[in-house]
Amino acid sequence: MIPSPSPFPEPQPALAPLTSAAVFLVVTVEPGGEQQVRDLLPEISALTRSVGFRVPEAALSVCTGIGSDVWGRLFAGPRPAELHPFQERVGRIHRAPSTPGDLLFHIRAHRMDLCFELASHFMSRLEGAVAVVDETHGFKYFDDRDLLGFVDGTENPVGSPAYRAAIVGDTDPEFAGGSYVIVQKYLHDLTGWNALTVEAQERAVGRTKLSDIELDDDEKPADSHVTLNTVEDDDGNQLQIVRRNMPFGSFGRGEFGTYFIGYAATPSVTERMIDNMFLGDPPGIHDRLLDFSTAVTGGLFFVPSQEWLDADHPAAGSGAATEPAPATRAEPDPAPTAEPAPDPDPHAGSLRIGSLKA
Repeated sequence: MIPSPSPFPEPQPALAPLTSAAVFLVVTVEPGGEQQVRDLLPEISALTRSVGFRVPEAALSVCTGIGSDVWGRLFAGPRPAELHPFQERVGRIHRAPSTPGDLLFHIRAHRMDLCFELASHFMSRLEGAVAVVDETHGFKYFDDRDLLGFVDGTENPVGSPAYRAAIVGDTDPEFAGGSYVIVQKYLHDLTGWNALTVEAQERAVGRTKLSDIELDDDEKPADSHVTLNTVEDDDGNQLQIVRRNMPFGSFGRGEFGTYFIGYAATPSVTERMIDNMFLGDPPGIHDRLLDFSTAVTGGLFFVPSQEWLDADHPAAGSGAATEPAPATRAEPDPAPTAEPAPDPDPHAGSLRIGSLKA
């Protein structure tokens, strides 16, 4: 666990380094299943210790996220200030869907057997209470590359900057030590991508493929992945998130992709990046990587501090209100002329925003 460099509660291990294996498990809570979920949450730390104790060097850990729609069904009292359903984005060409999900388990270790074992304990305790809507098994690919062949996560902050980027502080004191996580599963068109020249791929990503060096500004197209995922505050300071993306694939299903998972102290930073990719900045362009990578899931969760997760909290009353359906975030009405068809050379940094559908 990464120690907290602040007086705030200990976070869950969102900042733990990448491992060789991961399981991303998203479930919905069935009506009447709320108490089973409430019973499990305080036990997660002990279950993780019990499984991880067998192979301590494998660094087993889990981050548990709770979605907006289920929060009021589980707990009475206040809720995280910025927790809301993930909003669908509808661009002129590409779409970022919002898909069901009440709980996220981000399980990782250097051995898949430990991830699988821990997930099996969770699901045993939740039997009959939840339905699995997405399960993705990720793996490390060479030197932290995605299946497009580019290093993923190069610009992740480390140390104190990572903590500031990913962990809630005194802006929401009741939920300090928590983090907002957005997940998207992207499926890659590897045949189309591999038909491009390396130079075209590098312009799509905004970095060199072999050496992983960011292209100069005069070489980097406006629709490159790196360009559209670089966001700043009003004072010109770069805003960052902590990504823990992993590749996944299945030859039997013909699905190959990246599971994007981004932790942030405020979801607005990640949402700006997604807006830029799908809706454009300026409007009218889109992330060139999206011509080869299709988002098939989208969810937003709050990952409370470890202390909060381990504690008991008052249960929601039977008449707890539910969240309204997520709104769709769309581009302004396009001009009468259609956007030209994408040219065959991609311009985006590695789609550090995740993978496609499973």
